[in-house]
Amino acid sequence: MSQLLKNYDLERLAISTVASHTALQILRGAKKYGFRTIAVARGEAVAQFYRQFPFIDEVWVGDFANFRKTAEKLAANNAVFIPHGSYVEYVGWRQALEAPVPTLGCRELLRWEADQFKKMSLLEKAGIPIPRIYKTAEEVEGPVIVKLFGAKGGRGYFVARDRRELAERLKRVTEDYIIQEYLFGVPAYYHYFSSPVYSRLEIFGADIRYESNVDGRTFGWAEPTFVVVGNLPMVLRESLLPTIYTYGVQFLKAVEEAVGCKLAGPFCLESIIKDDMSIVVFEFSGRIVAGTNIYMGYGSPYSVLYFDKPMDMGERIAHEIKEAVKRGKIEHLFT
Repeated sequence: MSQLLKNYDLERLAISTVASHTALQILRGAKKYGFRTIAVARGEAVAQFYRQFPFIDEVWVGDFANFRKTAEKLAANNAVFIPHGSYVEYVGWRQALEAPVPTLGCRELLRWEADQFKKMSLLEKAGIPIPRIYKTAEEVEGPVIVKLFGAKGGRGYFVARDRRELAERLKRVTEDYIIQEYLFGVPAYYHYFSSPVYSRLEIFGADIRYESNVDGRTFGWAEPTFVVVGNLPMVLRESLLPTIYTYGVQFLKAVEEAVGCKLAGPFCLESIIKDDMSIVVFEFSGRIVAGTNIYMGYGSPYSVLYFDKPMDMGERIAHEIKEAVKRGKIEHLFT
């Protein structure tokens, strides 16, 4: 990727992503900062939706079963690529690792993110509190949540009250999964930006995920499910911010030591805040998360602390790329 970037015309960079998830804010931010923009859609119906927006210069229909061809076309068009959850889910982490186009962030981290056990081991290595992990139903004490591997937006997750219920329900699970202690408290998802340009970590925002039968009006009549349908904005107690920042710093250090690359750009730590104000992290996302859509267009409440003006995550990405080009640091952003 380093050699490929050297052949790019950095004055004519295009910013590209898959037409889903956070594509609108990514491409809107890119256009605001003067970049050419490309969206890669999964089918013509999706492409038609994205073609209505004037900040998207080109919308392609991509072959997600063989994404290499699309990646090569992107590279031929002087484009860099911004990964997000839908991209990881549509193409799979193996194709994502091999796609021959400069990709924002630590690409190898996508392999770790796809494996729930590797994911939790990385958080543990970072010294961040995590829920108890059970290997079998026989070990279980109290309620648990079962999560499938991959970026599924909560689809297929379920809870069990005890080991007997868990053992019965696991008989119907055919995919890879992890069993986690079910934590009681408030869910909170922290948005970070790791900046090689400014040599700092930024807390950029927070959200709560709105999940189908957990948050919907089911009144105990339906099975709890965790399919994410949207996101709600969250402003944290200021006294929590030092701990949240420390966990972000520790996570970056663990990524560098265990994964072997420095993480650049957005990432997220996903947690439960208990009533004693302790924070337990149960997931991470090593790229932009859909929760950042909550402040698209008007800016993160924390962005003003760093830039003295509001900025959403799409704009923040574009700002970093533009400054990296100016300062000769573009290779620090992409793998």
